[in-house]
Amino acid sequence: MANSARLSPAALALLLAGQPLTAQEAPLSAIDWLNPTPTVTLDMGLPIGETPVSEGVATPSVDVTSLDQQGRDSVGLLSATVTGLPATLWSYSYATRLADLVSDQRPEVLPAMQALLYTLLLAEANAPLDAGTASELLLARVDKLVEMGALEQAAALLERAGPDTPQLFARWFDVTLLMGHENAACERLVAQPYLAPGYGARIFCTARSGDWRAAALTLDTAKALGLIDDELDALLLRFLDPDLFEGEPPPVSPGPPTPLKFRLYEAIGEAQTTSSLPRPYAHADLRDNVGWKAQLEAAERLARTSALHENRLLGIYSERAPAASGMIWDRVAAIQSFDAAMTARDVSAVTETLPAAWAAMQQVNLAVPFARLYGANLLSLPLQGVTATLARDIALLSGDYERAALSGPRDFLAGLALGMPPRLPQDRTQRAIAEAWHGAGVPQALSTMLARGQLGETILRAMSLMDDGAAGDLRALTEALATLRAVGLEDTARRAALQIALLDTRG
Repeated sequence: MANSARLSPAALALLLAGQPLTAQEAPLSAIDWLNPTPTVTLDMGLPIGETPVSEGVATPSVDVTSLDQQGRDSVGLLSATVTGLPATLWSYSYATRLADLVSDQRPEVLPAMQALLYTLLLAEANAPLDAGTASELLLARVDKLVEMGALEQAAALLERAGPDTPQLFARWFDVTLLMGHENAACERLVAQPYLAPGYGARIFCTARSGDWRAAALTLDTAKALGLIDDELDALLLRFLDPDLFEGEPPPVSPGPPTPLKFRLYEAIGEAQTTSSLPRPYAHADLRDNVGWKAQLEAAERLARTSALHENRLLGIYSERAPAASGMIWDRVAAIQSFDAAMTARDVSAVTETLPAAWAAMQQVNLAVPFARLYGANLLSLPLQGVTATLARDIALLSGDYERAALSGPRDFLAGLALGMPPRLPQDRTQRAIAEAWHGAGVPQALSTMLARGQLGETILRAMSLMDDGAAGDLRALTEALATLRAVGLEDTARRAALQIALLDTRG
């Protein structure tokens, strides 16, 4: 191993110089090419032929300009033909304002808003009005994807943009480390050292390339010149020469987490618990060498932001028999019993197990992923009474909400699912929802934005209003739904309204 002895500052200074549905039924779905079991579902459900935006928004051709001249804010993974959104989505808004609106979005509220947010974050569209080389909007989109735990999508977006600027490379390097792809990150950094996001990354990758002496000398230099903090210095020292610290306690108490520090703690045998770290770190607990309980907790955490597909969540739930009782084990047992009943199409067993499974998923805010898994199949079973009503309500939260509306009572929920809610329901929340289908207009400020062609900005502001509406602001709820409908996002409006009507979203 390298000699980690310290050199004098004067001497050190001399050393300084990466089963498909039919076209009419299919929702806007996961990016299939990313992974056979994708980690995000863009379930907007825009039907073929539905006008996606207001008639007043023009859709000019996309201008071809150099990325070096216009930055990379136009880069996306989903074309306009996939999203249904025009190329002018961002064209008439300012990049800083859009970046702030993206940053303000709350990822863990309504699944309908999550799906719409993913679509906006991944959309390919013309750059904003004042786009430049700073790529503010692209950076905000990447940061929001990472916050939501959608690491594969963030990495793909960065690869499409080309992580060859310091800001883009720093994000690509972090995402790659969080995904456990240290080799790829370090190969690119060693090839392009001028893009290194700091001395810690340079030292880490120099060591991984096999040049332990150079890594140790660079660490000594960086520490002497105050270019590295005490925690990172202690971690890198142990990483470079673990024999010197055998039997000693772990380094100083952890400061703010970074992907590099996280990987270094893991490398020296002091892996951190991800439950206390930001959501993207949870991916580390999905690996096969991690305990099942940690995998379950990480999967649930990522599924709440649609960063983990519900099919993979079910796969983790089904891996083995629960090891104990109480808390998460009761939830696993409830899901396993219900899934077995559904697989066998045993009506009696489904009737017995559905209430417990549904309550368990509601408890951890995973009701909509549960509905996406089982809603359609529940409609095909000859259930009776209370169980049939519950099955219908669950199916209303799935992509088959219109079919569910025709399978039960003609109540407010059925009318809403079909786009014809009763005008004056008794419930205040239902009345606020209904007003969006019975004459409520777009707020003046948002109407003015639409007149200017600021479609993306209008949608982002409507999404913020929807968050307020889900928390109990009924006026905001009406305005948000009316705006989404006005720009042609009828399916999204219905899904969001059904989720608010059926779930407790005020937490």
